[in-house]
Amino acid sequence: MARYELRLRPSVAKDLRGLPKEDVARILARMETLCDDPRPPGSEKLSAQERYRVRQGNYRIIYGIEDDAVLVEIVKVGHRRDVYR
Repeated sequence: MARYELRLRPSVAKDLRGLPKEDVARILARMETLCDDPRPPGSEKLSAQERYRVRQGNYRIIYGIEDDAVLVEIVKVGHRRDVYR
């Protein structure tokens, strides 16, 4: 399987800025694993959109997958109570 390219929207940097540093490190490590397997065990497809979510502690990473372009685009990162709004 090809390694996917990871792309972050500019708003993701803003999302990460307010989080504790140790959580940011874990979230970034989790994002890197999406390059090898964009649909890991535990990921769920969001019903309202063509996006997926993966959990990292109390935080959620929302992302889209473009298989033909071999690309994973991180759309949003946030606390589980706020990320879907």
